Amino acid sequence: MSIADKAHGRRPFGRPEKALGQVEFVALIAMLVATVAFSIDAMLPALPEIGAELSPDNLNNAQLIITSFVLGMGLGTFFIGPVADRFGRKPVIAVGATLYVAATLVAYLAPTLETMLASRLLMGLAASAPRVATMALVRDLYAGRNMARIMSFVMLIFSLVPALAPSLGAFIIALSGWRSIFIAFALFSLVATLWLMLRQPETLAPENRRPLRFTTLFHAAAEVFRHPTARLSTFVQTLSMGMLFSVLSSTQQVFDITYGQGETFHLWFGGIAVLAASASLINARLVGRLGMRAIIKGMFTAQMALSAGMVLVMMLGLPKQVELVFYALWTVSVFFQAGLTLGNLNALAMEPMGHIAGSAASIITATSTVGAVIIAVPIGLNFDGTPLPLAIGIFICACIALWITTKIRRDSD
Repeated sequence: MSIADKAHGRRPFGRPEKALGQVEFVALIAMLVATVAFSIDAMLPALPEIGAELSPDNLNNAQLIITSFVLGMGLGTFFIGPVADRFGRKPVIAVGATLYVAATLVAYLAPTLETMLASRLLMGLAASAPRVATMALVRDLYAGRNMARIMSFVMLIFSLVPALAPSLGAFIIALSGWRSIFIAFALFSLVATLWLMLRQPETLAPENRRPLRFTTLFHAAAEVFRHPTARLSTFVQTLSMGMLFSVLSSTQQVFDITYGQGETFHLWFGGIAVLAASASLINARLVGRLGMRAIIKGMFTAQMALSAGMVLVMMLGLPKQVELVFYALWTVSVFFQAGLTLGNLNALAMEPMGHIAGSAASIITATSTVGAVIIAVPIGLNFDGTPLPLAIGIFICACIALWITTKIRRDSD
């Protein structure tokens, strides 16, 4: 009997035993994964106030509130997969949610920027649990293009979170101050985790659980990086995420300082996210016909051209109002790229790793996330009052990503 059969309730190793319908399954996975997006995007409108209160001498340090969370998420991801392979997907997510809620309370009370950054790092560590364990859960049930299709629908819902989170953050700030955002984070995590525990069967049978050993993780990492498809797909995913986090870490400053749109930033960001949300739906429709690699190559080629165009626009000295429109559209393209590449790249990397899905998910996701922070921090901190350094950084990343993508070959080739 297959793991998929067991996960669908044909053998009583998990409670509840009844399989979820695909619509509810996709919605649940999307909400769990969206813990990360919500934790990042709802913070963006609060960065100026947090910087003014906790780091008045260097407002640019507020960017670190975003990247510290991402760094914690990447570091935690190294260990979540093996733990999920040992204890199951659901218990790991539940423990992660408990730690996440505790960290939000520390952030709510943080008196200094250092305490805030430490709590955000801890939030990121905790958020790595649903991020990785849900990917392993999906891989337990799906593979290849079917997994890519499911992940495209997940990413479609996931991409709506950035559209709503900044506006929700701005509303909370106006209503009760920026600290109350952390209460919203805690409630979101609790709802998603309760939904999982009450409705989704465990997908990892007891007889398929692996002992928790450091050597297991080491051998899994060696296997991932030995396999050309997994290794190259992970490197490209790192670059794609690096582009996304570069924009996320500095976009509030660009809208506020460069274009004077601080008060309406959440509306601009929401509109950008809505436009970019179509990427995952387009991918779901095209991936079966065109294949994952063709879509990835096409998107990076387009990103190279669009980023070069953005650099040119910055050099022309156009009126700020005109330049703002170009910047907003270019930002849409970066989000659109993420929707068309990240799900496919993850599916490509995971496809040959089904026998070590949890460990492979940890290694692939952790490597790409930590690497993305290494890319995003210097690009973001090079903000000079214009988006020119950002556009140049994205152009370089897209060029490298396209070149590596041309080297990817699947086992079926």
